[in-house]
Amino acid sequence: MVRFLEGRGFEIVRVRGSHHVLSRGDDRTSVPAHGSRPLKIGTLHGILRDVELSPAEFARLWHDRRG
Repeated sequence: MVRFLEGRGFEIVRVRGSHHVLSRGDDRTSVPAHGSRPLKIGTLHGILRDVELSPAEFARLWHDRRG
């Protein structure tokens, strides 16, 4: 998710423990990085809300980047 957001113009502004805080202009979100564990659905929805992406738009962009 961090790499995906970086590809969308976000930059890591700080890392505290296992959480990466990313920012792009006025948009800011925190992404937990717990190894290879998948994000919980509520966490994913919160991140998408923070970066103003709909779940459908995220799914399209996610699949497009994977080829």
